[in-house]
Amino acid sequence: MSMSIEKAIKTAIEFETRVSQLYKEAKDQAKDPIGKKVFGVLVNEELGHLDYLNSRLAEWKETGTITQTSLKTAIPSKETILQEVDKLEGKVKEHDMDRHHGSELRMLQNALEVERETSTFYKKMVSEIPAEGQQLFSRFVEIEEGHLAIVQAEIDYLSGPGYWFDFKEFDLAGG
Repeated sequence: MSMSIEKAIKTAIEFETRVSQLYKEAKDQAKDPIGKKVFGVLVNEELGHLDYLNSRLAEWKETGTITQTSLKTAIPSKETILQEVDKLEGKVKEHDMDRHHGSELRMLQNALEVERETSTFYKKMVSEIPAEGQQLFSRFVEIEEGHLAIVQAEIDYLSGPGYWFDFKEFDLAGG
């Protein structure tokens, strides 16, 4: 049985609320300035998603339709992130390892788990909800893949040689 569009949007709002709260807490607790920046960009992304979903829910309740408006992201595509990781491998800046990296690594691992759950939810919605709502959620699948890739890149760098992935190397205007 498929989920209604209204229920799907409300559930998406619950996921995005959870993720945004997790990123806000991580940003507030992060000691590393690049880590704070990464979490800050991600919290802003999730708040933008909440605004977007709330506007789509209001439109659905009022008109019974969803207008497909552009949903922007500051996070590059998964492919771009992976290409940039390869380019940066030889030129990352050394960073002092300290006791804070363990807590930041845990926050990133929590973020990865929540992003995976959210991504799985969006993929399920694309396959299950009525056609008029599928396009809304397919864009979220693309965006969440970028979020997963950037969080995984941060984990890899922080748990490997002790570097934060240099997030600012990306063109954050991508979408």
